[in-house]
Formats: sequence, structure tokens, C-alpha cells
Amino acid sequence: MSTTDTAPPDTASTPTVAEKFTTAQKIAMAVLLTANFTLAVDFSILNVALPHIGTELGFPTSALQWIVTSFALCAAGFTLFFGRVADLFGRKRLFMIGIVLLGISSLAGGLATEPVLLIVARVGQGIATAMVTPAALSLMTTMFPEGPARSRALGLNGALMAAGFTAGAVLGGLLTGAVSWRWAFFINVVVAVAVIVIAPFVLREPAAGKRPKLDIPGAFTITIALVALVFGIDTAGHNGWTHPGTWGPILAALILFAVFLKIESRVKEPLVAPSLLKRSNIGWGNTAGLLAFGTFTSLVFLLTLYLQEVLGYTAITAGLILGVLGIGTVIGGLIAPKIIGKTNVKTAIITGLVVQAVATAPLAFAGDSRDWLVPLLILTFVGGIANLVAIVGYVVASTSGVPADKQGLATGLVTMSQQVGIALGTPVMSAIATGLVAATLLPGLQLAIGVNAAIALGAAVLLALFLRLPKSTPVAESPDPIGTSV
Repeated sequence: MSTTDTAPPDTASTPTVAEKFTTAQKIAMAVLLTANFTLAVDFSILNVALPHIGTELGFPTSALQWIVTSFALCAAGFTLFFGRVADLFGRKRLFMIGIVLLGISSLAGGLATEPVLLIVARVGQGIATAMVTPAALSLMTTMFPEGPARSRALGLNGALMAAGFTAGAVLGGLLTGAVSWRWAFFINVVVAVAVIVIAPFVLREPAAGKRPKLDIPGAFTITIALVALVFGIDTAGHNGWTHPGTWGPILAALILFAVFLKIESRVKEPLVAPSLLKRSNIGWGNTAGLLAFGTFTSLVFLLTLYLQEVLGYTAITAGLILGVLGIGTVIGGLIAPKIIGKTNVKTAIITGLVVQAVATAPLAFAGDSRDWLVPLLILTFVGGIANLVAIVGYVVASTSGVPADKQGLATGLVTMSQQVGIALGTPVMSAIATGLVAATLLPGLQLAIGVNAAIALGAAVLLALFLRLPKSTPVAESPDPIGTSV
């Protein structure tokens, strides 16, 4: 039995802007949020376990990076392609296929007995992430019309995504120490089975209209470009920015991006309409997201080094300390819709980035005494709240004024900026932190944290100058809320 709504949107009436979810919407949101939280955890859950995996499966130390890189390449490289596929062939259908792939690849990873099988499983998880994340996000944005309810939904999603990234490191350490790293995979299998059982009955999407042809040349070009870009950035993180393997892929990516724009300006039905990219809220909104995610995730990396290498805490203790930052991100996601409602999206993004910069800057002066622990906890807590306000704001801005039939593409762009930001931030900050010739790591970490704060502040200034929001969105472009007839 199909669960797709066949009734056309009621364009003659004003959509509700109630912030409360219906019971059916709550269940649907729980399914979507659980899936996205699990995928966010996957970004970082294996980091602590890498040495254990290498020993058990016989990975050479130099090849351990591919456990993380193979996932990141696929998650970032295919996200824009699958974002558009969601628009063309059905968001719910793509979401379900991605969840099935996540379950199968996670089971394979948990049972892997040799390196090749584990890498193949991580590739499967990365592709599943590229399918599920934009599909789930576009299901959320088409579930609610623009307004308080959508902002609240995106706030919850942003909070759990950021919390998932932070929780992954803690959970990975606990599982590896208490049971086995294999449970980092097996947990996904349990989640996938639960989602597969429940999702078909609670997820809805508007009836599909005319489905244009998929822009194959554009999709192929942008996918290869993104894979090359993330590979070059990842290589920089492991081998430095002067390594030939760093700039070759990055230059190739830039050329391919130029080719992609040329293709999009000529094809009849482009993957990404140039007019969409020219919208200030989409172009600058996604720039805000890339920088917000890049600074946040790289700060977690820098503080992990600081807590372990400078202050001497264990990996699990450091993860628990950074859990305070994770709590801040959850609170930020919950209060962001209220801030957006009382001000506007642009103000929320700028305020979030400014407060994040102000909270991060003092950490650039952190010393080698454990007396800095309490200030670190307070500042990262405040910074986590501010970062999530900016992140929720950018998602709302980047999906505003976009017709329902292009929400998959818009959320694909949102997901792409998020994942490229995650991939970009850590190598850049790592290069800065280790670039100083000093007897200790502390001076490099101080410099990198200072640069991190400056980037957040600079992003706020640029957005204040250039971000423009759409004046209004016609009701016809916002589908009715789902879940009224489950």
C-alpha cells in the first residue's frame, strides 16, 4: 500500500504555523532524527578504536586513515547527487533504500575479518549517509510549511546531529574499552531494523509532480569534484599541505567545479539550476554552514589534543569533558527556533557565530595547568550553544523560499556544506597546530584556536554584509503538514 499523499496542496488556504507537532508528526520526526543521529555518530565513533581495529584485522598503520577517509569521501561526494535523486524518484523511497544499505554495510563491518571487507563496509556506510541525510532533511522541510514548526524541527535535527558527532567519540571509546569496536557497527544494525519496521507506516511526502530527467553529466562531474576535494583535504591532514597528493586533487576539483558550472548553464534540466545558486540565502547560507561546521568540529579536535597531550587526561576522560560541549549543542538546537522566531534567521546566524568566536577566543590563551579545565568547560558549553544557533539558522535560511519539488536539492546542498565543512576544518587546524617549530604542542594549539575564533568572527562579518533572505514564500510552494491521516 502506498503511503504517498495523493491530494494536492491546498493553495487557497493559509498553512498553519503552529509550533506543536501532531502525534503522527512526532513519530515521523522520531524516526528521521534517530536515523540522522546514528549517521552523525558514524562520523567519529571509530576514531578512538582505530589502533584496536588495526591490530585485530592487520591494518598497516599508514592505511588506518582509510577507515575514516573511505566513509568521508562517499558521504560528501555523493550527497548532492542523491539530494537531487530524492526530488526525482521519491524522498521516502531513497530514505528507505539508504537505511537498508546502512544496515547491511554495518553488519558486514561488524563481521569483517580482513581490511578490504571493512573498507567496503565503510564505503557502504558513506553512500548510505549520502542517501539518508538529504532525504531525511527534505522529508522534514516538506513535512512543515516555513515558520515556527519547521524551525523547531530543524532545530531538533541540528542539535542531535551535532551531539551525535561529539557523542561518537565518547561512545566509540566506551564500546572499545568495555566490549568491542565491532559494536560500533552492530548498533547501526539494530537502529536500521527498527527504522525499516516503523518508517513505512509513518513517513509521508507530497504527491510527485512532473519528474525531469536526471542531469547525468552534471551529476558525474560534481560527484568526482567533491570526492577529489575531500581526498585532497584529507591528504593534507595526514601528509601536510606541501604534499603533492594534496594539491593535485584539490586543483582537479577546482577544474571540475568550473566544468560543472559550464554544464549546468547549458543543459535543459540541470542538476543545480544556476538561478538557485545565485540566491543569496542559498549561496551565503551554505557558506555559513560550511564555516560553522568546519570551526566546530575542528575545535573538538584541537581541544581533544589539548586535554590529552597538554593536560594529560585519558582519551575517555577527554571525551567526557567534551560532552559538556555536546550538551551545549543540544540546548542550542532547542533554543534556536525561539531566537529565530523573536528576531530573524540572519540575526540568529550572525549572533551565533559572534558568540561562538567570543567563547572560543579565550581558549587561545589556555596554559598547561589543569586550572584551565573549569574555564574550558564554561566556554565550550557557551560556544556549543552559539554554534548550534548558527547551524539551525543556516539550514532554515538555505531551505527558505525553495519549492517543494526542489527541497531534496536544497537539503543536498545543506548536507554537502556540512560534510565538506567537517572534512575541511580538521586538516586546516591540524596543519596550523603542528606547523610551529616548538618544543611543545601548546603554542601551535593556541595559534590554531585563535585562528578558529577569527574564522567564526570573519564569517559573521561576511554574512552581515552579503546574506539576503527571501521576502516571502508563496503558500503553493509549501506543502500541507503531513501526518493528519496516517
